[in-house]
Amino acid sequence: MKVKTLFAAAAACIVGLSACTSETKTKIPVYGWQGEGANTTAESIQADFKKWKEHGLDGMCYNAGGFNVEKHARAAKIAHENGLEYHAWIPTMLKGDADSTWYAVNRKGESAYNVQAYVPYYKCMCPNNPDVINYLVTEYGKIADIPEVDYVHLDYIRYVDVILARGLWDKYGLVMNEEYPTADYCYCDKCVADFKEATGIDIKSIEDPSTCEEWKQFRYNVITSLVGKIADAVHAKGKKVSAAVFPGPDSYAKKLVRQEWNKWNIDAFFPMNYNDFYLEPASWVGEITKEEVNSVNGQKPVYSGLFICHDWKNKANIKDPEGHGLIPSEIAEAVRGSMEAGAAGVALFVPSNMTDEHWAEFDKAIHQTYQVKK
Repeated sequence: MKVKTLFAAAAACIVGLSACTSETKTKIPVYGWQGEGANTTAESIQADFKKWKEHGLDGMCYNAGGFNVEKHARAAKIAHENGLEYHAWIPTMLKGDADSTWYAVNRKGESAYNVQAYVPYYKCMCPNNPDVINYLVTEYGKIADIPEVDYVHLDYIRYVDVILARGLWDKYGLVMNEEYPTADYCYCDKCVADFKEATGIDIKSIEDPSTCEEWKQFRYNVITSLVGKIADAVHAKGKKVSAAVFPGPDSYAKKLVRQEWNKWNIDAFFPMNYNDFYLEPASWVGEITKEEVNSVNGQKPVYSGLFICHDWKNKANIKDPEGHGLIPSEIAEAVRGSMEAGAAGVALFVPSNMTDEHWAEFDKAIHQTYQVKK
């Protein structure tokens, strides 16, 4: 009797498992970038996270005000209560109130502490400054100590855009067919000296530094080294590291912001595949995602970042490209292109910009089964 009972129980389990499997919905992994506003409360975070979880999000890259341990702890706890993974999203190189000696210096000799390229908040620190490195490693470590934080999420982990994405040229009244001194960083004394020691080249003696490949590689390496130090500190605490990066890296990230991110020792990449910024159609998202997946040899997850146009019915009349983005009818193509290119999932910038029409198309797209195209 005991043997028969055991077999009967096993059979029931198999039947139950089969039924459960047939009812399980296919869904691709989805994340969202979102920042806190001045009026954000625990109740508003709860309402948002609950809504976005119901719309298929699996995790949040959440900006709770820089290295604000208390606010990140609050948001991370609410994220876990709603079944969401929590990435503490913190801009890395931007800081408005650091010591004046911490800032990057452009080719004209201007410190970002005093003169900023493009916009006033571009007060970018030098990633080769020991004090800056120590500060960032320490602060990210404090965020990693928060129990509910799963990842720290690096952003602005780069130099100032030496060349802006093509879609932004008109906004700032610029033509950027080359690297201009105003936005070309960092020429501080330490960077110049370290480069000369490493290569024997005095970068200040070169008429057009943009022609010096060793100088480009030096700065790629500086960022890669900084990322490695932050990652080592976070990993030592049992947490992971993700990062918002520029597309590519070869086609854009390296050229625009000195990010050779495929060499970073982190756990997940979130390339900002914002097609409108590059004057490209939604089909471009899949094309660039393929480059990104190939750049890491498929060994690290790549989550394709999608920029959402909130006022999509009025998109044609919006002059600022930062008000553009995917309209509902483009969602399916962007998601499909990303997944067929080998992405591990997608990320929305930002879920609060999603309209009912966006969500309807998104729901259909994320519940499809996609085959990676070779």
